[in-house]
Amino acid sequence: MDLLNTLVDKGLRRELPTREEALAVLATSDDDLLDVVAAAGKVRRHWFGRRVKLNYLVNLKSGLCPEDCSYCSQRLGSKADILKYTWLKPDQASQAAAAGLAGGAKRVCLVASGRGPTDRDVDRVSETIKAIKDQNEGVEVCACLGLLSDGQAERLREAGADAYNHNLNTSEATYGDITTTHTYADRVDTVQKAHAAGLSACSGLIAGMGESDEDLVDVVLSLRALDPDSVPVNFLIPMEGTPLAAEWHLTPQRCLRIL
Repeated sequence: MDLLNTLVDKGLRRELPTREEALAVLATSDDDLLDVVAAAGKVRRHWFGRRVKLNYLVNLKSGLCPEDCSYCSQRLGSKADILKYTWLKPDQASQAAAAGLAGGAKRVCLVASGRGPTDRDVDRVSETIKAIKDQNEGVEVCACLGLLSDGQAERLREAGADAYNHNLNTSEATYGDITTTHTYADRVDTVQKAHAAGLSACSGLIAGMGESDEDLVDVVLSLRALDPDSVPVNFLIPMEGTPLAAEWHLTPQRCLRIL
């Protein structure tokens, strides 16, 4: 396909695809799918080889969230049957992290439910970061704590955090359909705060929430403008007890095109 040859050439020159080209990839037929995967693989191998970097998630606090993100089993009003607990102690989190590192992970992701951390929460997480780094030389730590207030990203960086994850999730145009308790602009602001503080910004999307091809391309272009170092591509797993429990829009072929 001329489209794929063009995109491979652009990728090898570090040139970005246009909006129209991105939409065209999402519209390719199943007959062309293996060609799409092969083209993407050629660009990936050129820049990254066959390397894979493993991250390991430690859930510091689960459930009891005041936000109403429709995809999340920890959301306000969720009827999902999940574990609910408050903050793990630093030694508990460090012990959990050690299991992932022993399995080959290079980065530990510290995740907590909630709108965003209080200053006391940042103190807690700072102690946890120290405990993990003291016991595991060379480990990277990424925090994912929700919306950040002024100065909190700097405090996490000083505590030893290497990265901060906060996803945009979907396009600005459809964000209000997914969440009403905070805005798309709030999420952009947190990614910018992390970047400005010297943290490696990690921000991506969730596909499968009823979005259109145009929405997917819009959020990718927004992520491009934010210039995060890592872009997680998540695929919705509809959870019982959430508003999106019946949203089964994805197929394996669709997921490959999105990637």
